[in-house]
Amino acid sequence: MGRIFEVRKSTMFARWDRMAKQFSRIGKEIAIAVKAGGPDPGTNPALRRCMQNAKAVNMPKDRVEAAIKRAQGKEMESYDEILYEGYGPHGVAILVETATDNHVRTVANIKSHFNKGGGTLGNSGSVAFQFKKMGVFKLKPEKLNPEELELELIDFGLEELGEGTGENGEDVLVVRCAFPDFGHMQKALEEKGITPISAELEWIPTTTVPVSDAQAEDVSKLIERLEQDEDVQKVFHNMA
Repeated sequence: MGRIFEVRKSTMFARWDRMAKQFSRIGKEIAIAVKAGGPDPGTNPALRRCMQNAKAVNMPKDRVEAAIKRAQGKEMESYDEILYEGYGPHGVAILVETATDNHVRTVANIKSHFNKGGGTLGNSGSVAFQFKKMGVFKLKPEKLNPEELELELIDFGLEELGEGTGENGEDVLVVRCAFPDFGHMQKALEEKGITPISAELEWIPTTTVPVSDAQAEDVSKLIERLEQDEDVQKVFHNMA
């Protein structure tokens, strides 16, 4: 019984850690969006996207409102978004998106994570060419006809439409478009009365690296190290 309790407690703490990281990531995204486009989601598409994503990870409404309010303060930190590129173990390409108020700290930490995880931090352009930056919208499939939706969205930059899984394991429709078409797609969905569960910009690998289970574990340990860093927003890889 004691062992079962320990496992449950460990799982609970891991879930809390993941939730805290998600809230921190979205809080920074809100700060960046407000600084760039103001605190009104009605006129700030980037902020609307952040609020949708906050809802997708069950971030409380009062925390979202507090983050927007903080972002308007003169003493609020200004975050720079920086992309780091490198290779993990077994030749797996890794992209690390960060939002930082201290470049020196961030690059030192990212380099240390790569080194300790059996990888190598590369120069700008050393890895990104193996990925394509795309807009990814997750939609509730209820009341939507995928075939009709596909035809309606082609003119707004739709590249892929398929099935996927949401944050809570639910079935979703996944809409992908090229990065330059992200705003057009967001507006098109809004005009059709479709509110995405989430709307993200992601780096999708154009080629993948096959790995064994043991090799995948090595890469996953490095990714986990990176994701735990306070300056890291998202980590992408091309591991098959």
